[in-house]
Amino acid sequence: MISKMEYIADLHLHSKHSQACSRDLTLKNLEKWARVKGVNLLGTADFTHPEWFSELKRSLVENDGIYETISGFKFVLSSEISLVYSQGGKGRRNHLCLLAPSLEIVSQITDYLLKHGRVDYDGRPIFKIPCPDFVYELKKISKDIEVFPAHIWTPWFSTFGSKSGFDSMKECFKDQERNIFAIETGLSSDPPMNWRLSQLDRYTQLSNSDSHSYWPWRLGREATIFDLKRLTYKNLIKAIREKDGYKGTIEVDPNYGKYHIDGHRKCNFCSFPSQTKKLRGICPVCKKPLVLGVLGRVEELADRAEGYVPKSAAPFKTLLPLSDIIADMLGKAVNTKSVWSVYNKLVTEGRSEFDVLLKSSKDEIDKIEDGLGDIMIKNRLGQIKVFPGYDGDYGVSEINEAKYKEMKNRPEVKISNVQTGLDNFG
Repeated sequence: MISKMEYIADLHLHSKHSQACSRDLTLKNLEKWARVKGVNLLGTADFTHPEWFSELKRSLVENDGIYETISGFKFVLSSEISLVYSQGGKGRRNHLCLLAPSLEIVSQITDYLLKHGRVDYDGRPIFKIPCPDFVYELKKISKDIEVFPAHIWTPWFSTFGSKSGFDSMKECFKDQERNIFAIETGLSSDPPMNWRLSQLDRYTQLSNSDSHSYWPWRLGREATIFDLKRLTYKNLIKAIREKDGYKGTIEVDPNYGKYHIDGHRKCNFCSFPSQTKKLRGICPVCKKPLVLGVLGRVEELADRAEGYVPKSAAPFKTLLPLSDIIADMLGKAVNTKSVWSVYNKLVTEGRSEFDVLLKSSKDEIDKIEDGLGDIMIKNRLGQIKVFPGYDGDYGVSEINEAKYKEMKNRPEVKISNVQTGLDNFG
């Protein structure tokens, strides 16, 4: 249960000014769907984009480093930057998330970036700046700026990604590693996977949606819980850096993520790490290298056995989004009228999606959609099996019986029944 002093925060998302994002991602709609979801603190996203920055200045009022709408909804200034460069004879592509204490500091960040390129073409601009240089220059602007690696394991654009990443935080950030205090797990990994690397013990694990969509099935699908007596930017950063007020995360099953195991989407082929090794990383269909997923990359870098729980471990809750559960149960696409008819009966004024996911009784849910209550209880316990996603395709839950059976029974792979999640939230 989330108390009045607790915040469900989604600090990494996007606005209408980021490429491949909905034009409906306005401040008004972000607030609207955050309230529907049950998220009560959002990142603004994309603060370096000039049009979005102007809208933030017009629409938000600052209160101790937290920015509020006229109706009192709370935002923290946030953005994501793509850094593409070479190091160690290899091309590197890394996405970093930023939090800033004020619009004045954001202006200084943007001025620095303008020395290296443009910021007006995309809410997530790209620069040829090495990670250590980038962190160093931002800390020169203000020590209160927070930088953390986004979706740290994603193959194509991340700190540990199989296609362009590093083998350690030290290798990536060099002497600036001391200024990195948190990592973002991403959809395809969860805390137990990250616990397998002792080098990550000191970092606060954050979860965010990285939402590019207008609809609430993306917003808040992953989130971070903070327990703060008073919400200020200073207290939020203290929670991230020192874990004082950091309570844990809400995660989707990592199998649900788009890059959990290895494969080729176009070839309709996927494999678990042990099988990929036997194939020497080559797709048996097209004979080209497979896209190596998060699970295999964790196995590659892990120095601990599966199941290890460090003393520093924070609790987390594994949940599939409500709309996805309804869609799979009805056998419909998530954006169909029939799915949202059920969703809107469950999520009403005064009852958010997280209220339904975490609190509503089986009987309450079954009165609205018979049979959904049992599924919701399994969801709370982290007991819904999910066939892993790969090469850009989301995983498939067992609720979607036909599709799950089709995936599970393919001769190339066998589904592993590894339960994830700790039931430490209400």
